[in-house]
Amino acid sequence: MNRRELLSMIGGASLLPIAASAQQKVMPVIGWLSPGSLETARPSRLSFLDGLAETNYVEGTNVTIEYRWAEDQYNRLPGLAAELARRRVALIITAGATPTALAAKAATETIPIVFVLGSDPVKFGLVRSLARPGSNLTGVTIIDVELIGKAFELLLELTPSAKTVGVLVNPNNLLIDAQIKASRIAAHNLDVDLLILNASNQSDIELAFTTLLEQRAGALLVTGEPFFFGPARDRLIELAARHAIPTVYMYRLFPAAA
Repeated sequence: MNRRELLSMIGGASLLPIAASAQQKVMPVIGWLSPGSLETARPSRLSFLDGLAETNYVEGTNVTIEYRWAEDQYNRLPGLAAELARRRVALIITAGATPTALAAKAATETIPIVFVLGSDPVKFGLVRSLARPGSNLTGVTIIDVELIGKAFELLLELTPSAKTVGVLVNPNNLLIDAQIKASRIAAHNLDVDLLILNASNQSDIELAFTTLLEQRAGALLVTGEPFFFGPARDRLIELAARHAIPTVYMYRLFPAAA
């Protein structure tokens, strides 16, 4: 779905009457469902608001956005998605992470859903095909799991002496099996040892770097994970710099913040 189609969808919602007898327009409402927090989603949220503004939609003026934050607790997503469905928003934006899109899909078969995620939406049953979604879901996928092999290659070009590569994952992420499988294949093909590091909270981040140093890993790959984008981001960047560990991140916002 391109921006023109998305905004047409929003604009169409503004034509709904408040009541049968009152032919005045109502302000369209967009649902925003995020696995993280306001801080986690700040860059993507601001970009989305900028895109709306380019087509003369301004939050609070002629469009309303209902935000739902899971605060890194994926088990809250189904309930939050159901809230937005009951609110009968014009459409739902699922801002990152496959479980978010799956929760929205389970909550409604009629409200349009626009996803942004890093997995294959066909594999997880979100759409029938990339060319023809065939349901109320569409969106953008980066498919970052498939880029893990390339990330390994880049790391080893930068640090050819590295014998062990650490990979930071969130054990609660729906994609963890795929991330680990891709990492194992890449490590095998490049003849390096693999060190899987789990982190789902701030203290885990500290422990992961302690393990990384104890095992004398020569490089680190940080996988695509919403928890790593938020408060954990600055700490990840700080620890990698302090210990001079060559690190590759899956998203631009990390080097941009360094």
